[in-house]
Amino acid sequence: MGSIILVTGGARSGKSAIAEGRTLSLGSPAVYVATAQAFDAEMEERIAAHRARRGDEWRTHAEPLDLCGALALTDGSPRLVDCLTLWLSNLILSERDWQAEAARLVETLGAQASPVVLVTNEVGAGIVPENRLARLFRDAAGLLNQQVAQAADEVILAVCGLPVKVK
Repeated sequence: MGSIILVTGGARSGKSAIAEGRTLSLGSPAVYVATAQAFDAEMEERIAAHRARRGDEWRTHAEPLDLCGALALTDGSPRLVDCLTLWLSNLILSERDWQAEAARLVETLGAQASPVVLVTNEVGAGIVPENRLARLFRDAAGLLNQQVAQAADEVILAVCGLPVKVK
């Protein structure tokens, strides 16, 4: 069974860079499973910046919805999923059953033969959002993070660009 590593943290905490380094330490080339969708120019720039930071050691697989399917495509290389909260947002906005997809993800992670590093945002440390959709997302992200953390072999919290081992 491959190791499952969850890297979490707030916005701009350094979690993606930490996760990228950790994934490459498990083998190269690595597979970058990108969940982001570029709906505007600003998101296109964010995706381009992430891509520019990565080198030839990465093969990118874009998958905004079928994360379990993307994880099934493996040749033994370590995989990095960046990020779970964008995936969750995609599911919610597509009106998919995010709870069923989360359960499916946890089951899929348990069956992995090669390492998977997952990035997620810690969204529960802020104020209670003022609108229903934002509250739904915050609650769903917290529940998803708990489920994946429970299934993970290791959990890392990114704080100011530094990794703090949680589990």
